[in-house]
Amino acid sequence: MKKKFLGLVLAFVIAIGSFGFSYRSDFFEIAKQIEIFTNLYKEVNMNYVDEINPAELMNTAIVSMLKDLDPYTQFYSEQDVQSARIQQSGSMSSIGANFKLIQEQVVITNIEEGGPADEAGLKIGDQLTHIDGIQVSDFQQDASELLKGAAGSSVDIQFLRQGEEKKISVERASEEQKAVPYHTLLEDKTAYIALAQFTRTASKEVGEAFKELKEQGAESVILDLRNNPGGLLGEAVNVTNLFVPKDVLITFTRSAIEKYNQTYVTQNRPLDDQIPITVLINERSASASEIVSGSIQDLDRGIVIGARSFGKGLVQRPKNLNYGTSAKITISRYYTPSGRCIQALDYQDGEAIRKDEKQYQEFKTRNGRSVFDGGGIQPDIEIESAQTEGLTKALLEQNVIFNFATDYYYQHSIAGLNDFKLTDKDYKSFVKYVKNSDFEYTTETEKHLQDLLKTAKNEDLKQLLDQDISAIEKAIANYKEKSFEDRRIAIERLLEEEIIRRYFYDAGVFEFDTKNAEEVKEAQAVLQDFNRYGEILQP
Repeated sequence: MKKKFLGLVLAFVIAIGSFGFSYRSDFFEIAKQIEIFTNLYKEVNMNYVDEINPAELMNTAIVSMLKDLDPYTQFYSEQDVQSARIQQSGSMSSIGANFKLIQEQVVITNIEEGGPADEAGLKIGDQLTHIDGIQVSDFQQDASELLKGAAGSSVDIQFLRQGEEKKISVERASEEQKAVPYHTLLEDKTAYIALAQFTRTASKEVGEAFKELKEQGAESVILDLRNNPGGLLGEAVNVTNLFVPKDVLITFTRSAIEKYNQTYVTQNRPLDDQIPITVLINERSASASEIVSGSIQDLDRGIVIGARSFGKGLVQRPKNLNYGTSAKITISRYYTPSGRCIQALDYQDGEAIRKDEKQYQEFKTRNGRSVFDGGGIQPDIEIESAQTEGLTKALLEQNVIFNFATDYYYQHSIAGLNDFKLTDKDYKSFVKYVKNSDFEYTTETEKHLQDLLKTAKNEDLKQLLDQDISAIEKAIANYKEKSFEDRRIAIERLLEEEIIRRYFYDAGVFEFDTKNAEEVKEAQAVLQDFNRYGEILQP
């Protein structure tokens, strides 16, 4: 039996070797480690004191192994595979709502206008307790799976709203997720196109929106990629191709395996390769969004505005495994036309480590402007209020802004979008709300101070440093108090978006944003100033 197993292992290793592994140390080492693992797995299952679920034990082993690589290399069990396919295609049967786990509760975070959830009366902030009689708390992370089903079927939902229990029935519908949720022609003849995700229809939808707006008289373009997490690499090339000539390099990939080294060039005639363009990004713009914004920047085709992007320069490929399982494996890094990889994080022992700016390398755009790798896409024009860091990031991560907006919705009536204005009184109420909540914000300085205190205590120096430490702690407290005013513009903007979404859905947020966001105003200003536009694109 053992010889048969080793024969299978050898065949397996040879098969792997044919796809790029060397026959040097890899051959013996892989066979050795597989044999050790198989023997351990068998012995534990046969001899462990308590009953063991072999599938769960193996799943834990696989997840733990991949954890030491990067967060994008993932294993999908048989039941995960169909969900992954649905997510990649951009269409699914659902109730038209998004969910998030907040303090161990599954909470609705967004509602599609006119969708099943909206028609049934569900609201942002509702906490789901039961789905078809099944207690949601037993599922939590997988609770949204309970809502999926065939279009036309119904699902019974119990939920809490402002502490009151309610129950409704929702009929599922076939929902096509739009890549372009909003587009409009602004007053200065600027085409505004928001691209939310790079699904299979992304370039088609952007192209259709642009054609429509150009027919209405558009003379410039704002392509909004803020909060766009990415998607299909090919669609990033196709979206860029709408504004860049045929046969132009957009991105290329490099891998340890030769066959994964690929170049991606534009394949089609553009819709318009002369119209002035600005691209909006922020720190939640990632992957395919960075290919588009990075290539537009490297080719000096347009101007990038906003905040530094996320910095994901890794490419994944799905691999089908046996018994209906699959994996998504990081196979290469992608690079922008100038040759820069924008990957901002390295992964060591499962920990994400942000690259230091001293490690960044300089590259040149087509016109000779300096751009840098290793830290996402750096905008040509930075907007301070677009950055979420320190206090604003903590407020978002701890859902304080989300919860305040939910309470605000049930305490205020707003007749129309033009009637909404976040007042000074509203902001003061928010600051008070934060102070009365369990919100915690620890600065990097505080973290280092805690390490210092621990070291000082171990070396019996704490008493000598008490007075100095007390002064530092007081200074930090004053800084944190002042941060609510220093970051007020950014915080107010996040509050406004969350509040508006509850009254007027995503369309209301986009409409308000096009009239008030600093990035949009700056984009319009530079697009109308031809001299400034041209100067920015020169070294």
